Amino acid sequence: MRLNELPLECQGIIDHVAPATPADPIARRLEEFGFVPGEPVKVVAFGPFGGDPMAVEIGFTRFALRRSEAARVVMQAPQDSAETLKMLDPALHTAPPSPTEQA
Repeated sequence: MRLNELPLECQGIIDHVAPATPADPIARRLEEFGFVPGEPVKVVAFGPFGGDPMAVEIGFTRFALRRSEAARVVMQAPQDSAETLKMLDPALHTAPPSPTEQA
């Protein structure tokens, strides 16, 4: 599934960003903005008249993306996402520290 296919108010986990061409500047920019593997992303709004652009949220930051840009973001399979989302701290959108890290 791609980010542009995610329904409104649904959350998923990013698997990777797939460049459209070998030197795709949009894919590189998405990765620089935080669209990285394992990061939760939520669709918060769609624009009028066909839903372009769409607003997505990563952590506490919102981004407006064209659907063609969002199509570059590949999401994890739903069963993988559900397990990962259960482990995430909803306040921080990060995994809790392991017992060895707390000591």
